[in-house]
Amino acid sequence: MQLTKKHKTTAQFLVLVLLAFFSFLMLEITLRYIPASSTASFLQIKQTEVTGLWYYLPVFYMHVYSSVCCLVAGFTQFSPALLKKRRSVHRAVGYLYVGVVLLFSAPTGFIMGMHANGGWVVVLFFTVLSVLWWGFTWQAVTAAKKKDFRRHRFMMIRSYALALSAITLRLWKWVLVQLFHPAPMDVYVVVAGLGWVPNWLCAEYIIYKIRSK
Repeated sequence: MQLTKKHKTTAQFLVLVLLAFFSFLMLEITLRYIPASSTASFLQIKQTEVTGLWYYLPVFYMHVYSSVCCLVAGFTQFSPALLKKRRSVHRAVGYLYVGVVLLFSAPTGFIMGMHANGGWVVVLFFTVLSVLWWGFTWQAVTAAKKKDFRRHRFMMIRSYALALSAITLRLWKWVLVQLFHPAPMDVYVVVAGLGWVPNWLCAEYIIYKIRSK
């Protein structure tokens, strides 16, 4: 039994390290968008929106800067040590995470999704992602207010799984390009769903395993 507990602790630590690594990798990517520019990286293929929609550029940068904040803040919420020994820190970082998701990241993601390249399928994937992300996060907040911390935990698992789509989308894109060398827009259509649907399924599996104990 002691060995099993040790293995579990080691696995949790490795997951946190991995989440931290990818979160700070996203931070490095985000820093490329400082200072803000209308022609930086991704925006080079969005010039129609940049020049034709007054709100697109502010929404884009609000999404970029706030989303990396969610990733960095979110992974700390699953640290057992932080939850047990530093509840005030856990709560403060949690407020930061849900505030940023509800007020900035998910709403701006929805707006950007409405203007996504690749047709209605891509638009549908990205807008549904934003709605679910906002919804799961809001339910996590309401569950915590009712002191239903089990439900709060499950909703936060779902919420953060969708937050991680910022990372998994890029990972899937890299894998598909390396293996199949598809056209850029074909990749975009595929990863629009592949970037977050498997994350959600993994979250549901984790929740199922927790409930089965």
